[in-house]
Amino acid sequence: MNHRLHLRLEQLEQATTRLLDLAQSLGDQAQVAPGPGQWSAAQVVQHLLVSETGIGQYIDKKIQQEEELGKSGFLTFVRSRLLRAALRLPFLRFKAPKYLAALTPDQVPPLAELRPEWDRVRRQLERTLNEFPSKLLDRDIFKHPRSGMLNIYQTLDFMVDHVLHHQKQLERIAKVVRR
Repeated sequence: MNHRLHLRLEQLEQATTRLLDLAQSLGDQAQVAPGPGQWSAAQVVQHLLVSETGIGQYIDKKIQQEEELGKSGFLTFVRSRLLRAALRLPFLRFKAPKYLAALTPDQVPPLAELRPEWDRVRRQLERTLNEFPSKLLDRDIFKHPRSGMLNIYQTLDFMVDHVLHHQKQLERIAKVVRR
């Protein structure tokens, strides 16, 4: 794995650990939604797990189709930066894409079951990054539902920002359910 990918993976690991620790600190309250139509902490973790699983599978599939991958350009860079900025704005909230929301049911497994599953998915992502072909580093490898195609660096940046975005959500949930 090249150094830039390794740094991004480390950032993702740290952000994920902080998020999971916060969720686990809620104990049984992690399964409690803060209000009607809102996700519990466990559902947020499930959403992130499903999201990372899908991203990893998509990347693995696209690596096999390397001849078809377009080169990342200036427009990809701009869209990636706009996505990063949007995810960092505290007042912006997004609806999960319908296909992802459908994979986050009302009742999800306890965090004690989700964490090892996420570890397994993360190790698979790490293997993919360890074997990632250097000739594909500047190629569009993942299609984000809102911003379009991203290269591998931009994809990992999105994944970090996505976890950090949901960490803010978990902090809001924790305030409500701990009352």
